[in-house]
Amino acid sequence: MSAPATNALTRSLPWRLTARVVGAMGITGRTLVIAVPMLWFLVFFLVPFFVLGRISLAEAIIARPPYTPLWERMPDGTLTIIASLENFRFLLADRLYANAYLSSIRIAVVSTVFALLIGYPMAYFIARAPEPRRSILLLLVILPFWTSFLLRVYAWMGFLRREGVINNFLLHIGAIDRPLIMLQTDFAVYVGIVYTYLPFMILPLYANLTKLDQAHLEAAADLGASPMVTFFTVTLPLSMPGIVAGSMLVFIPAIGEYVIPALLGGPDTLMIGRVLWDEFFQARDWPVASAVAIVMLFLVVAPIMWLQSVQNRRELK
Repeated sequence: MSAPATNALTRSLPWRLTARVVGAMGITGRTLVIAVPMLWFLVFFLVPFFVLGRISLAEAIIARPPYTPLWERMPDGTLTIIASLENFRFLLADRLYANAYLSSIRIAVVSTVFALLIGYPMAYFIARAPEPRRSILLLLVILPFWTSFLLRVYAWMGFLRREGVINNFLLHIGAIDRPLIMLQTDFAVYVGIVYTYLPFMILPLYANLTKLDQAHLEAAADLGASPMVTFFTVTLPLSMPGIVAGSMLVFIPAIGEYVIPALLGGPDTLMIGRVLWDEFFQARDWPVASAVAIVMLFLVVAPIMWLQSVQNRRELK
């Protein structure tokens, strides 16, 4: 046997042995493929979630770690569980956290709506563009990801400040008499979130619009529907999966955003991400911060599960 053939056999031998072991255990290839993302989900989501849940039931103390243990061994050798829901009661009693949740939801919803209004026409135009122009347009959408997220946010600070590019341009053309106050406002936060997460809205919409069956559009045109009527009765309903996917990809990270409100927002811009930072690193109240994170997680997961159930019922009809 030649040397290349021997090397190829040697390299394939571990894979054959692995396949035989997996087959002997009764694990199919489909199960193995599903097991990899499930293991990732278990390690990087469920385990941190349970750690946060465990800390949220403790009390803050001056120690390392800065919270009480979950159980305590008594002199007679028995274990006593020390857990309390006092941190969650504290969240309900203090209006700061309720206002932070409501403000975060409001900013995330408004940002998602603006991202949809801007991203849908862009995705529609890219999906209808011929090659190779379509590839160039997609590259322009993805291009911001090649730059640091932090640098892009800092760049908007230069655009929005009183002596920034926008104010200087408006003063130069005579559109305003004095510089506008845009930085450290909710407007700047909206601009930063929409700009940052706009590609996450465009890409799912583009993927959905490119798979649209042109026969539906041709049938609507044959029946006398105008392009506007065709869009609202055919294109828009068929693109709802892309709208839902893009909206979730914008809404979920926006509701817990910290960097953009911290750099572009003012002291009155209250978002739950800033509250979490303050509780963890300034107040060092890890149990309350964990309770805030747990509640925020449920606020995000609940609408996702509802939208998923609605979409599943629609597909079954």
